[in-house]
Amino acid sequence: MHHDLLLRNVRPMGGPATDLLIRGGRFAAFGPGQEAPGVPVEDGGGALAIPGLVEAHTHLDKSLWGMGWLPHPAGPSILDKIEAERALRATGAIDPARQSARLLVQALRMGTTHIRTHVDVDDVAGLDGLQGVLATRAAYAEAMDVEIVAFPQSGILTRPGVAALMEEAMRMGAEVVGGLDPCAIDRDPKGHLDVVFGLAERFGRPVDIHLHEGGTMGAFSLELILERTRALGMKGQITVSHAFCLGDPDAALVNPLLAAMAELDVAVATTAPASRPVPALAKLRALGIRVCAGSDGVRDSWNPYGTADMLERAMLVGLRNNFRRDEEMEMALHACTHGGASVLRLDDYGLAPGHIADLVLLGAETPAEAVAAHPPRRLVVKRGRVVARKGEALVEAP
Repeated sequence: MHHDLLLRNVRPMGGPATDLLIRGGRFAAFGPGQEAPGVPVEDGGGALAIPGLVEAHTHLDKSLWGMGWLPHPAGPSILDKIEAERALRATGAIDPARQSARLLVQALRMGTTHIRTHVDVDDVAGLDGLQGVLATRAAYAEAMDVEIVAFPQSGILTRPGVAALMEEAMRMGAEVVGGLDPCAIDRDPKGHLDVVFGLAERFGRPVDIHLHEGGTMGAFSLELILERTRALGMKGQITVSHAFCLGDPDAALVNPLLAAMAELDVAVATTAPASRPVPALAKLRALGIRVCAGSDGVRDSWNPYGTADMLERAMLVGLRNNFRRDEEMEMALHACTHGGASVLRLDDYGLAPGHIADLVLLGAETPAEAVAAHPPRRLVVKRGRVVARKGEALVEAP
C-alpha cells in the first residue's frame, strides 16, 4: 500500500528547511508552506533528511541477533568459518525465518529501507534459509524491500547436489545468482563459474560473487569473471563483493582489472573490514565504478560485531579509506544510499519529486556529521508510511 504524508520543516541533504509532500507513496512536491488538507502531518523539527539507507550486502538467514550472546566459534581461515557455521546450523538452533525477521526489524529501526541478502544454499541447510527469508520478505513487505541472492557458502562443486539446489532456489524466488571464491573454495574456477553464469544466463538474472581471494589468486578469479561478463554480454549485471584483491598495493596488478571493470560496468560491494586490504573507494568512484556497501554478517558465527546500522557502516567505510573532508565523508554515505540503489537497480530512488518516498530524518547538521555521529533515527518512512519513530520500529520482530 502507498501512503500520503506531509513532512514539514526538514532539510534534504542538509539544505534549507522545506516541506515534503508525499502522495501515493511518492514525493509529490518540495517547498515551504505546502498545504494538503486531510493528509497526515509530521513536523521534522529541522531534521536532516536523507534517502532510505541501502544495505547491499548482508546475511539475514544466519544472524544470531536476539539469541543472547554466544561465544564466537570460528577459526582464523574462511574454511574454518564455513565448517563452524555448518556445525552450528546442523544443531537446528538457527531458525532462518525468525532470525531474518529479527535482523530485518533491527535494520529498519536504523533507517534501512532496502536490503540485498545472501542466503545460504548448501548440503546442510538445503533450501531452509531461502524458505525462511522468503517468509520474512512477505511478512514485512510493507516496511522493507528485500532482494535475495542464492549463495553457495560451502561451495558448489565440492558439495554434491548444491548446483541443483541453486537452480531450485532461482525457481523459488531468488533474484540474484551468488558465487564464492572460485579457486580457494571449489578449487575449480572454470567449473564454479560455469554453474554461476550458466544459471544467470538460464534465468536472466544478475550475479553477485563473494571474492575474498587476495593478490594474484584473486586477480586471476576476477579476470575469469570479467571474461565471462564480456563473452555473455552481461555488462552492468555483475557485482563483486569484497574484492580484496583490488586493495593490493601492486598497481600493475590492480589497474588493468579496474579498467576492465569500468568498461564492463562491474560493481563492487564493500564492507570495509579492518583486517583485509580493500578497494580504494575514491579511486573506484573516479573511474565510474559503482560501489555499494553492506554490514556483511551481523552477530553471526563469522562475526560477533555489528548493529545493522548503515550510517555506522558509512563511518567504517570512511575510516577505512581515511576520509576526513566533508565531501569525502559524503562519498562514504553515497555507498550506503545512492551507490547501493545503483547496484540494486532501484528505480526512482532518492529525494526528488516523483521518486519513491523512502527517507530517514536525523538530528545532524550535514550528511558528513551524520556519518561521523550516526545519531538516532527520528523518523523512518517507507513509501510514505512511517515505519520507525524515535529509534523504534513500528513493526514487531518475533
